[in-house]
Amino acid sequence: MYLDKAKKAEIFEKHGKNGATDTGSPESQIALFTYRIAHLTEHLKKNHKDHVTARSLTMMVGKRRKLLSYLKERDIERYRAIIKALGLRR
Repeated sequence: MYLDKAKKAEIFEKHGKNGATDTGSPESQIALFTYRIAHLTEHLKKNHKDHVTARSLTMMVGKRRKLLSYLKERDIERYRAIIKALGLRR
C-alpha cells in the first residue's frame, strides 16, 4: 500500500497545526489530498484506461479545491502558506 500509517503521520506532522494528532485541519487535509493526487496521477500515466481511478482523481481534485476555497475565505495567510509549502499553482 502506498499510504501507510507512518506516511500519514509524517504528512500530518509536517502540515498540521498541532503535530501528528491534527488530522482535521484544512492544511493537513489539503496536504494529504495533494499526496494522493500525485500518486494517482503517476498511476494513470502508466494505466491510461483505468477510468475508475480517473474519476476518483477528478473527485479528489474537486475536494481539494473546495478545501482551498474554504481556507482562502477564512484566512488568506494560511492559504498562501499552504500553497507555497505544497507548490500548488493556484
